[in-house]
Amino acid sequence: MNSTVKRYPQNDKGRDFAVGDIHGCFSKLELTLETVAFSPSVDRLFSVGDLVDRGSESHLVLDWLDKPWFHAICGNHDYMAWCNALYEPCPVDHLQHGGEWLETLTEFDRKKVGERLAALPLAIEVATPLGSIGLVHADCPFDDWDNMYDAPLPDAVVNACLWSVDRYQHQYAGFIQHLRAIVHGHMTIPEMLILGNAYFIDTGGGDSAGRFTLLNLHTLDATTGPGRTYPVLSNRRYR
Repeated sequence: MNSTVKRYPQNDKGRDFAVGDIHGCFSKLELTLETVAFSPSVDRLFSVGDLVDRGSESHLVLDWLDKPWFHAICGNHDYMAWCNALYEPCPVDHLQHGGEWLETLTEFDRKKVGERLAALPLAIEVATPLGSIGLVHADCPFDDWDNMYDAPLPDAVVNACLWSVDRYQHQYAGFIQHLRAIVHGHMTIPEMLILGNAYFIDTGGGDSAGRFTLLNLHTLDATTGPGRTYPVLSNRRYR
């Protein structure tokens, strides 16, 4: 995995949106993009990771990564998938967490998927007219975004970015400096939640029980797509 922050310049021709965990539900995502009249010629879509697993269309991930207007960071499911695909050690059993689709691919396609997912950055920074927006899948373990540019990042920092639920569980509302806002997925919740300048936008679009939320990175306004409101779970399943 590329543990550096990938920077994107300001989009002066159209809009930028962020979307929560996709989990192989790309057709449902397309329906959501229609609700904001998304224009691939001028607009951009940024994913906070977890492109694959659980949904029936995970095999389409390469088609989406080839779209010039679609950009993604690495989530914990993407990490598990590329470890599995490239036969690298993984802290958990990918097959027990929605990775069965990978076993249906040819060895050539499996390797290609693994290489593309392994190349995803750990974080993204997007310039907007009102300030920079950061994207990290699970959590940013720093109170200053500039620390994300330290190289190499310690394993503990990388793991927090992929797996941590601390900020959400503790409802920590401290602001991350040198960013207008930071956007996370990972925690599936009924509605978008704002803690300080952290926006949690995974409202279950990658699950039949929920719907996608699109966050306009220029205005920080949210739009929810078709589907149901994700239920509140007292005992959260593995993310």
